[in-house]
Amino acid sequence: MKNNFIILPLLCLCTAVVAQNNAEHQHAEDSTDVFFRHLNLNEVTVTGVTGDTKLKNATAPISIITPQELKATASTNIIDAIARQPGVSQLTTGGSISKPIIRGLGYNRVVVMSEGVRQEGQQWGDEHGVEVDGSSVGSVEILKGPASLMYGSDAMAGVVILHSQPTLPLGEMRANVSTEYQTNNGLFSYNLSMTGNQKGFVWDAHYSDKMAHAYKNKYDGYVPGSQFRERAGRLLLGLNRDWGHSHLTGTAYHLTPSIIEGARDPDTGELVHEEGFTGHGYGKTLPFQQVKHYKLVWDNSLNLSSGQLKAIVGYQHNRRQEYEESADEYGIFLKLHTLTYDLRYITNEFNGWKLSSGIGGMYQKSVNDGEEYLIPDSRLFDFGLYTTATKALGDRWTMSGGLRYDHRRLHGYELLEEGEEEKHFSDFTRHFNGLTGSIGAVFNVNDNLNLKLNVARGFRTPNMSELASNGVHEGSLRYELGNQNLKAEYSLQADFGLDFTSRYVSAQLALFANRIDNYIFIKGEGQEIRGERIDYPVYAYTQGDARLLGFEAGVDLHPIHSIHFSNTFSYVDAQQLHADADTKYLPFTPAPHWSSELKWELFHHSHSTINHHHEAHHVHHSVFNNLYIAAGLDCYLRQTHIYSADDTETATPGYALLSLSAGTDIQVKGKKIAEFYITADNLLNKAYQNHLSRLKYADVNTVTGRRGVYNMGRNITFKLVVPIEL
Repeated sequence: MKNNFIILPLLCLCTAVVAQNNAEHQHAEDSTDVFFRHLNLNEVTVTGVTGDTKLKNATAPISIITPQELKATASTNIIDAIARQPGVSQLTTGGSISKPIIRGLGYNRVVVMSEGVRQEGQQWGDEHGVEVDGSSVGSVEILKGPASLMYGSDAMAGVVILHSQPTLPLGEMRANVSTEYQTNNGLFSYNLSMTGNQKGFVWDAHYSDKMAHAYKNKYDGYVPGSQFRERAGRLLLGLNRDWGHSHLTGTAYHLTPSIIEGARDPDTGELVHEEGFTGHGYGKTLPFQQVKHYKLVWDNSLNLSSGQLKAIVGYQHNRRQEYEESADEYGIFLKLHTLTYDLRYITNEFNGWKLSSGIGGMYQKSVNDGEEYLIPDSRLFDFGLYTTATKALGDRWTMSGGLRYDHRRLHGYELLEEGEEEKHFSDFTRHFNGLTGSIGAVFNVNDNLNLKLNVARGFRTPNMSELASNGVHEGSLRYELGNQNLKAEYSLQADFGLDFTSRYVSAQLALFANRIDNYIFIKGEGQEIRGERIDYPVYAYTQGDARLLGFEAGVDLHPIHSIHFSNTFSYVDAQQLHADADTKYLPFTPAPHWSSELKWELFHHSHSTINHHHEAHHVHHSVFNNLYIAAGLDCYLRQTHIYSADDTETATPGYALLSLSAGTDIQVKGKKIAEFYITADNLLNKAYQNHLSRLKYADVNTVTGRRGVYNMGRNITFKLVVPIEL
């Protein structure tokens, strides 16, 4: 489902509250009038960049994806599910691996929060996705712009916060079964969950299994190496009491993605594959990865007379193996141990003030256990001290801001391979210190119009790959070289936002200007290194000053309550300052994106809004409820703003993708027994390459002259969700 920038994702969330208020207080009123009378952004709480904040008073731009929208979205992973948000895109390697890009910035510039801690899984790599089971995610917040104030180094571009389902009210128990099938890659998944709250003892158990064979498009046919298998489990145990809560959560995530190399037969132009490959097989093929991620999080909150004391500690273990020549012998084996902690105190509101202060940080240990090497063994230690403040000035003004200090120490260990005279990695240590902050204001002009302004300073240290990589990156099809002399990045970004909501129109505009000193990026060196099967182009890390300008705009027209016509447009212009024409634009900048959707809600009955016996009788016997149909169009404009030196990037043609979707609740005697969704993506089977697809730079088809591997063709998704009340 396409979502408008800020207001539209709230409409579904507010509908239930509105319906309840309508039944209790306004039985005879028109439902449309009641809906807009009760549309109150103050009731929606977000994490924000200064702690829990009402969305209407958040100074920085934030997008919300509701549980209903996640269920109605067709995707292959959790980042794919949110990548249609304005200002958000994804860097992909096949169907199972996606990395979030916010306003043209990605990799270690985006922090992903899951289970209350930052997700750490070697996210510096192109083919290293986010190791989170999408079916366990309840809702998503996307913070756009520097969020280093609350989340430290690496949150320069923003934060993706993956919220799990909230614990149930006292005395309730529920179970849920869901399944999904996709026609293009044969993706089949099922999810089982059970959650409850008995006398304050809470639990949530979840298991999911997903598999997919190779996807296909009309140019490449079935793409060898695009199949994958994913399994995940989650268990939460805890206490909810008047004094607060204490929750212990453990998760396990296993992903086995094959690697798309894109090598082609020089005579036929067909993609090279193992003997016996048909495209319909679910088994892995060489080369492939084996990714395992384990997480244990202890989350505590203590209610005090003057505020809340929160403490959260997390341990993560990431194991990443790459098998190239044999399914029994791995080449690369990376082990990453991460310990994170955060302790903060948040005051209750007093005289319009709300303050918070805290300390947070992490310790990491990365070890190579394979015979091939890309980055050295390393250690990382960092900590940050921060304080934030929010002040309400009357009924219309809200000010917020804060300061943070960070220190990070990185150490890489030397490596001299047996039989070699030259060190593969040299020993080195780097120290980084950063002072960041933000200040912003919101002016509620009236009940319909809000104006927002925010200025923030971001900070990011180079990661180990940027500093010291020296080896073949199989998934990104290149040989990478680090640079130990890289400096820390500093950014200064200004955001201006406008939100307008009325009975018939909702509109949003978000403008941003971002200046980054010492921006780190990778560029081609114009040479190749011979690998076991293919030649790998050499890429090296460098840096320079950069500036990014852009905006997201959205408008939703709803001439009647059941019709919504939404449109959003995202644009970012990312340039390196004082550079030549072929190095002027920063590499891997998303193309301008226009998204449009026409949605018609055919049936929407709620027991709480029924006032007449005849209407109640009708709802009681209705099989379908909350039935909708929608048509969408995603237009990606031609991207010619590229880093063309040494063939680092090539221009990408524009393309448009048409989609159709529908969904409904299924009822028996007025009780919901299931939810059903169907989505047809790329309905016209368009052959296209997304500008941020790493497969765009694979081998040239000598027969057609086309370079690289194309994205997925037409794909129809069927999803069934069965809730069970216990």
